Amino acid sequence: MQPPGMRYISTRGMAPRVDFEGALFSGYAPDGGLFMPEELPQLSTETLRQWSTLSYPGLVKELCTLFIGPELIPRDVLNGLIDQAFSRFRHREVVRLSRLRNGLNVLELWHGVTYAFKDLSLCCTAQFLQYFLEKKEKHVTVVVGTSGDTGSAAIESVQGAKNMDIIVLLPKGHCTKIQELQMTTVLRENVHVFGAGCIAQKMGLPIRLVVAVNRNDIIHRTVQQGDFSLSEAVEQTLASAMDIQVPYNMERIFWLLSGSNSQVTRALMEQFERTQSVSLPKELHSKLSGAVTSESVSDEAITQTMARCWEENKYLLCPHSAVAVSYHYQQTEQQPPSLPRCCLAPASAAKFPEAVLAAGLTPETPAEILALESKGTRCTPMRKGDDWTLMLRNTIEDISCQQRGHFLNALE
Repeated sequence: MQPPGMRYISTRGMAPRVDFEGALFSGYAPDGGLFMPEELPQLSTETLRQWSTLSYPGLVKELCTLFIGPELIPRDVLNGLIDQAFSRFRHREVVRLSRLRNGLNVLELWHGVTYAFKDLSLCCTAQFLQYFLEKKEKHVTVVVGTSGDTGSAAIESVQGAKNMDIIVLLPKGHCTKIQELQMTTVLRENVHVFGAGCIAQKMGLPIRLVVAVNRNDIIHRTVQQGDFSLSEAVEQTLASAMDIQVPYNMERIFWLLSGSNSQVTRALMEQFERTQSVSLPKELHSKLSGAVTSESVSDEAITQTMARCWEENKYLLCPHSAVAVSYHYQQTEQQPPSLPRCCLAPASAAKFPEAVLAAGLTPETPAEILALESKGTRCTPMRKGDDWTLMLRNTIEDISCQQRGHFLNALE
């Protein structure tokens, strides 16, 4: 008999343990927390050495095997799902490492359909969801809130999915025109549009983490001062995907660094939800600042970094990538890096022509993105004063009625 695989528990400790399928379909845990693995697999130096020769899809297969288990998805099926997930990526290696001047390495995570890193995770998530839904002959409606890249990646990930509809909530004014078009020009029937690396470190990967953010600096303040509190307002910046107030993954980081202490995590998060302000306990703040370095970067520094990187390398950064590279430039001006440093590039500069122009550079727009301008759009406006909850409920009920009709027709 197959032994039970990985189990997942809530960061707040008040929800039942679930397997990977349960965590996948739950989203948030019933107690308001986030699901985390009950135990993190520990990777030996030998395993890391062996994995260093793998392709990105090969690495994903090995990691997913650890976190899912063959009793839920057999290994040969898992391999097929991962291959299918990455089949639409433009680069044959899925991700690409660009080695630039003076020790600058940029890991390009944006070679998926929507030119953003969210494609990497959501294409796999959709494959897992569809696998379980087909197995149980069920249908779900997924509601996605987004500041830009998540919505378009979610829409593309469900292409061809027969057991899923997706509703995207599109916040006006918080994404670029291209990001908006990527969501509103999709005319598939099952799409309805309404307008962090600590775990790898804990598993044994020998890395030093740096979190670089824009002027919306809640994470920077938390790392530097233990001040996990909201600012008066979100500032709009060139790095728009970072224009957030509540970085929900911090709850997982608090849980990890507190030794999986759900009581401490629950108390912190419940206080934050009540008062929107928390001072971290000294021990937790010490562990956080020991595990992660942080920096906050201005719009001026973003455009200067984009311009410098182009001048030195003829390499065009997106504004979010520039936030990370800005930190690299700051550090190398003080002293050359003693160890290799890799900056993660979450999106292509092609999605942010306004920021490229602000840096005094010329945007390079791929044909697929140019083609968006000529396509028809579809988006249901949600105006001030409308009952948004009722609008969403009616849409979900309409989807359910359609699915029941399809099911009855299939029986006949």
